[in-house]
This record gives sequence, structure tokens and C-alpha cells, in this order.
Amino acid sequence: MIARALCRRAVAAFGALAWAAGAGALAAEPNFPVTAGQRATAQQVAQAGIPLGELAPNAPDVYTVQPRDTLWDISKLYLKAPWRWPELWGMNLDQVRNPHLIFPGQVLVLEKSGDRARLRVAQGQGGAAGSTLRLSPRVRSNLMASGAIGSLPLHLIAPFLNEAVIFSNDELAAAPRVVGAQENQVSIVPGELAYVVGDVQPASGYRLFRAPTPLLDIDNGELLGYEARFVGTAEFVRPGGTAAGPDGTARIVPATMQIQTARLEVNAGDRLAPLPVRDLDAYAPHPPAAPVAGRVLSIYGEGLSAGQNQIVTLNRGARDGLERGHVLALWRQGSLIRDRLGDPRTQLQLPNERNGLLFVFSVFERASYALILNVNVPVFPGDSFSQP
Repeated sequence: MIARALCRRAVAAFGALAWAAGAGALAAEPNFPVTAGQRATAQQVAQAGIPLGELAPNAPDVYTVQPRDTLWDISKLYLKAPWRWPELWGMNLDQVRNPHLIFPGQVLVLEKSGDRARLRVAQGQGGAAGSTLRLSPRVRSNLMASGAIGSLPLHLIAPFLNEAVIFSNDELAAAPRVVGAQENQVSIVPGELAYVVGDVQPASGYRLFRAPTPLLDIDNGELLGYEARFVGTAEFVRPGGTAAGPDGTARIVPATMQIQTARLEVNAGDRLAPLPVRDLDAYAPHPPAAPVAGRVLSIYGEGLSAGQNQIVTLNRGARDGLERGHVLALWRQGSLIRDRLGDPRTQLQLPNERNGLLFVFSVFERASYALILNVNVPVFPGDSFSQP
């Protein structure tokens, strides 16, 4: 009993530290004090590993990392609850936020001691120089080039890291905008030129968005930000300026951009935003430490429902303690029914039922995007989520 109580306190302390560290990196410092005792207990948890009873039934003692593996795949291979990845590796707080990279060909060894187990990389086995590698935040965007495995299949989330954006305010209202093309074209496709007014700099590239729409909380109507549909990308060709007209008056000459890619046809009125460096961090799957609950706001791409490997928008963000790598439980709203064998006027509220798991991969101040990892029935706006 004492050992179990200590374990519960240790897990809670480790979670508190992870929550405070992750949220602090994304938002203002939360009012979540961590005592010296909690910190010491958390470090003990980091060294203790995972209870043997939490290992998956067929967890292998030795496993060679495959090219198509992800951190989530390996978590499922070893754990009943794959979101407990940090405990499996005995991670400290820095490692949760900036985990070592794992490479195909490396050999993972499950070490068991007493009633605990930990996973480690066999020294001198495969991968990059035979060991895990930690990259600084400045160069972690080279994850794909490094050959390391990601948290999730990169082809599922990589496009959304630049395309799915929630602006904290209506900043696109003042952004450069497309005014047209040659020969009065109504729409513009890749390879063609578009003309833009506004402050366009010779940056490496720009994203194009439709006019943003307010993102409102499904529960209380709070403005959570502005969501703009991604249109495509463009590159700077030449700056704009002014030129004298036949009557001597100055006329605005738009800047010239070339359309590179297009999810939708580019139209006059589309707005431009600089193309950021794509962030492909291999963040460790882990549960929220503090209680969290919220709702699915929408299905990305204007769908009515979503299934496995689709993206959903959540009404919680950094200010609520969400961070990248959080694994959340999805719940399906219980139906309202009438008691057919009793009083027909009596309505019965069926309980919510667990429906699947989400993986948070992009966090903004008041909202987030998550990938549906698995689901029993389709997900709809209004469905709820919580810690797993």
C-alpha cells in the first residue's frame, strides 16, 4: 500500500513538472507551483521506469527499429497505455520536452529490475553513430533529413504544420493581398504570376489564405482566434512601387509573386503570410498532468465528421495547459432517450462513451489541432475530450 501510494504521488509530481514546463514554453508562466519535494520525487520517477503490469502482453525484450516506425508505434508495442512513453524510458523533464532521437536500425532493449522496466538503446547498434542524438531546438526542423523516426507518420501531419493555422487576432486583415493576374484571370494556378498589394518582402516564400473566420468556443461563444483556410504557396518575384500615369499622377504598381503550390485556386482577395520554418520535432507522447476537458470545435477541411488519421480543432490551447505530444481521450456524447417501458415523458441521458484517442501536434494560445489516432465511431463537432 505504501509503495503504491508513493508511486501515485511520484507520478502526480512528475506530471505537474511536465505540465508546468511545457505550458511555460508556450505561454505565460502558469500559477502552478512545484515544490522542491515534488521535483525530487519526479526525478525518482524518471529513474524508476514503468511497472511490469503496465507493459503490453507481448512486449519484446529486444526490438530493432524499422524505417517506418514512429514513437507512437513503439509505445503501442511496449505499453498498454502508450501515452506513458516518458515512464518507459525513465525520462526527466528536459527529455520529455526535447527527447533523444531514435533511428532505424537501432536496437531497443527492455531492462527489467524488480517490478519495474525501462527501455534503452543498445550502445553501438545501428542508427546515427550507434547512439541516440539530441538536437538543439534551432536545428530540430531537420528531423526528416536526420533520418530519425517521428512521433507520428510525418506524411499525416507535415502538411498541416504550415497549413493549419489559428491566428490570435485578425492580423490577416492588414496582410498583403492578391489583386489579380494578367488578362483579368479570375483564378490563378501554380506556375502563373499573381499581383499583390501591401508590404511584401523578398522572403523565401509566402503562404496564401482565404479571408479568416472567427473561431468561437462551442460552449460559451468566446473568441478563440481566427482560422483561415490554406490556399497555397507563392514566391517573391519582384517588388512593387509606383509609376507615373499618362496624366502624371502616381499609380501603384503591385508586387509580383509566382504561385508555387495550390490546394485551392488562388483568387483576388487571398491574403499572404510569410512561410515559417517547418517544425518537425519528435516530441514524446505523454498525458496531460493536470485535469483537462474540452470539445472538438470542427473537422479540418470543413468535413461534417472525422475518422482515423484526420485532423480536428480543439477548444483548448496553451493557456489551458495543452502542449504538443499530449495524448487525449475522445468521448462520444450520450444520447437523450425516452423510457419506453416507463413514463414516456421521462427523458434519460445516456452516459458519454470513450471513443478513441487524439494526439496534439500543434498548439496555439486558445485552441489546438490534433490527429485522431484511433476511433470506434465517427467524430463530430461537439464531441468531448479529456486526459486519457
